[in-house]
Amino acid sequence: QVQLVETGGGSVQAGGSLRLSCAASGSIIRINAMNWYRQAPGKQRELVATISSDGRTNYADSVKGRFTISRDNAKNTVFLQMNSLKPEDTAVYSCNGEFKVLFNRDYVNSWGQGTQVTVSS
Repeated sequence: QVQLVETGGGSVQAGGSLRLSCAASGSIIRINAMNWYRQAPGKQRELVATISSDGRTNYADSVKGRFTISRDNAKNTVFLQMNSLKPEDTAVYSCNGEFKVLFNRDYVNSWGQGTQVTVSS
């Protein structure tokens, strides 16, 4: 009942920047936390950043000081600004959120399909 679509991935050189967007659509009443994950080939999926409903943020140690998560509640969108990118940031980045929707008593957890980020040295 909630669809997430990530955009903004691409290929950049080390030190470059990318801005990822994740737009949610559906019968959304309110949004709790939203998150960005990443997964490199052969590696476990890693939580990169979270943002709570009141705007509090948390980051993986590996991206602190370089990545910024934000949200636009009016547009049901979460962003990930990625600066000073490193080759080890190369991964598929996916957004995830917890949503209260019409005709469902519980929050639902939804995932996007992911967007590829490739950082060359």
